[in-house]
Amino acid sequence: MVFTRELSKKLKEALVSVLPVALVVVVLCFTVAPMSTDLMLSFVIGTVMIILGLGLFTFGSESSMTQIGNLIGSKLTKSKKLWLILGISFLLGIIITVAEPDLQVLAKNVPHIDTNVLIITVSVGVGLFLAACMLRILFGIQLRWVLLICYGLVFLLAAFSDPNYLSVAFDSGGVTTGPMTVPFIMALGVGVAAIRSDKNAEADSFGLVALCSVGPILAVLILGFVYRGEMEDITAAISANYSNTVELGQAYLHGIPHYMLEVAIALAPIIAFFLLFQVFSLKLRKLPFARIMLGLIFTYAGLVLFLSGVNLGFSSLGTILGGNLAEGWTKYLIIPIAAVIGWFVVSAEPAVHVLTTQVEEISAGAVSKTSMKIALSIAIAAAMGLAMVRVQTGISILWFVVPGYVIALALTFFVPPMFTAIAFDSGGVTSGPMTATFMLPFAMGACQASGGNILTDAFGLVALVAMMPLITIQIMGVVFRLKSPSETEDAPVYGDTEIIELWEVK
Repeated sequence: MVFTRELSKKLKEALVSVLPVALVVVVLCFTVAPMSTDLMLSFVIGTVMIILGLGLFTFGSESSMTQIGNLIGSKLTKSKKLWLILGISFLLGIIITVAEPDLQVLAKNVPHIDTNVLIITVSVGVGLFLAACMLRILFGIQLRWVLLICYGLVFLLAAFSDPNYLSVAFDSGGVTTGPMTVPFIMALGVGVAAIRSDKNAEADSFGLVALCSVGPILAVLILGFVYRGEMEDITAAISANYSNTVELGQAYLHGIPHYMLEVAIALAPIIAFFLLFQVFSLKLRKLPFARIMLGLIFTYAGLVLFLSGVNLGFSSLGTILGGNLAEGWTKYLIIPIAAVIGWFVVSAEPAVHVLTTQVEEISAGAVSKTSMKIALSIAIAAAMGLAMVRVQTGISILWFVVPGYVIALALTFFVPPMFTAIAFDSGGVTSGPMTATFMLPFAMGACQASGGNILTDAFGLVALVAMMPLITIQIMGVVFRLKSPSETEDAPVYGDTEIIELWEVK
């Protein structure tokens, strides 16, 4: 009964997440942006597959990835071996990121970098910074200063990097903190902090996602100095024409086995690592072990459906829709249309509801869920609108991210530390599956139709979506501080104290 109820809940969340965007698209296709019948039918099939896939995936991920991360983090910390914690964290960061569905979608749409090269580069970046996160937890380094140093290095490299790699690099930081990576990383952090005796140890999970978002940006910027790929076709822009429903069905039937193999290869290292850890260290009982293995099966099935729906029906229509709207008189509507879609994307994202609930609890009601949702919706709507401005004008991404991050980092000196950690984590929450699978192809299609440079003008959308909540949530933190000054002054610095205690245990 509990099993069925939880699965139904996840499917409902997936439906709520995807359906608003799909309905907006349908309205556009029946009014100002006509589509061929075969492409529309393919989109509908893809939408159904994405809803089912996302529901199964999130259910399986919570039952498996979250549990594995928590168990491994706790076990590693109890070993009291720093080299082991750092080595395993690095390895886990790589193998969990390889399976991230948002990264898979982005990598297939980057035309000048080989898909496997980009995935491996980004995964190594996450691995290195996940190890750095463990050092921050264990040695009590304040998150604010780590972020200042890391983003200072990011913008130093960005000043000398190839423009064709700049926007892709910032987008890589947004897509890697998706539905696969975030639950695992946060659970790993909770597991590592669990041995601590202070009551706020669990709050150490905040800030991990923020730092793991920086690793891919640096990794791709460095890649731009040493790798020169050749321009290829954009996967999302390739949409087949089907003369009848049999051809359409055959396209899906032929595509699904490909993604079954692809997902199996992506998940194999995670499963192998868990099984080895189970045999030599965890030694779970049969029932908990069986639950995790069942969760991995659901994760696999969900990923196959998700990627099949995205690549065979969802992204291609997004590209064509963006292209159609960018031509003729509708080009004047593309900015408000993108903003409206952005509003629905963030308000329907399941993880946003979790985030707003956390902030309301932390602030003791001073910052309500309603005000948070409205602020986030405005922020992401603005981000989508700015992304379309870039598509139409070709303004460099640096003119947006540099002042944006300067403001976000400056706010860290005026808000409670917990709000800083949540704000920088929230970029991964808002730049969820819908952004990578539909809005990025939408921007690419609009950019192609406008005659712009896809690499410099269209990519960067995910980065803007990931950046805006950093400012919004910290402004909510300023509101909280103004409403509760006495409470804020005495508030503990979560995740930055009482950490050396671990190494004093004999």
